Amino acid sequence: MINKLIKKIKETGAPIVVGLDPMMKFVPLHIQKKAFDEYGETLEGAAEAIWQFNKEIVDSVYDIIPAVKPQIAMYEQFGIPGIAAFKKTVDYCKQKGLVVIADIKRGDIGSTSEAYAVGHLGKVQVGSKFYYGFDEDFATVNPYLGSDGIKPFIKVCQEENKGLFILVKTSNPSSGEFQDRLVTTKPGAREKGTENAAFGDKPLYEIVGEQVARWGEEHMGDAYSYIGAVVGATYPEMGRALRKIMPRNYILVPGYGAQGGKGQDLVHFFNEDGLGAIINSSRGIIAAYQQEQYASFGPEHFGEAARAAVEDMRQDIKQALENR
Repeated sequence: MINKLIKKIKETGAPIVVGLDPMMKFVPLHIQKKAFDEYGETLEGAAEAIWQFNKEIVDSVYDIIPAVKPQIAMYEQFGIPGIAAFKKTVDYCKQKGLVVIADIKRGDIGSTSEAYAVGHLGKVQVGSKFYYGFDEDFATVNPYLGSDGIKPFIKVCQEENKGLFILVKTSNPSSGEFQDRLVTTKPGAREKGTENAAFGDKPLYEIVGEQVARWGEEHMGDAYSYIGAVVGATYPEMGRALRKIMPRNYILVPGYGAQGGKGQDLVHFFNEDGLGAIINSSRGIIAAYQQEQYASFGPEHFGEAARAAVEDMRQDIKQALENR
């Protein structure tokens, strides 16, 4: 799947993933009204509204982007109908030829981790038969329970030729409370597989990045690993360091646009081949019609506003890479 993602990035010239995070405040009133007229102001009505919203966004941008990233929490808040809308969104995006990165941030161990991995990326056995659950292409996972939480996902990814993006340095302001803490790594604290690691004081996110690079070696594509990392656009200098630590791991970069990241902040996340990173924008694209820059489209043409925002983002990144 990493090979497919890279192929689509090259075809579109857009190392961009659109975050499908449809909070109700982003859904235009005419979409909400139509859904509520049919289902009432119910969970079913809300789920129908976000599904119709997603569908128009996807129809407007699928030919100029390689991937989408639905954030499952935005669907879970509407209960079972919301989860059904999530699955409809995943299936529709795959029908449109898009790579689907499930933003689920799972982090657990043992049989629980195995179940998460099977449910989102693999097949579950029912009697003598096997069924795909959500069937996304990649998933985001939290590594802070250690290898016990990651290995079950890697196993399923190897079986299904799918991938992961592992949280390394997140874009939120308080991420440094833990992720930036300096850790003294001593020879006596070595764990299996780290015999050649350097020792000394280093931030926790670098230690996690080193481990992601090692995990990545277990599941390689043609040039890059199926195992990638999440590193926020709001920390470009840290991105520079992590790019060196993880040269063959794709980096998913949140924080563009609404969280302050710009094209000029992103150049360090890319390798010299112009690959190695894919940049996420969520509300900056799906709610573009609410921004002054794209207000002329109006709520009735929110899909066209989203497309214009993608085009502008693509040009911003392209120009930044050309000028680095």
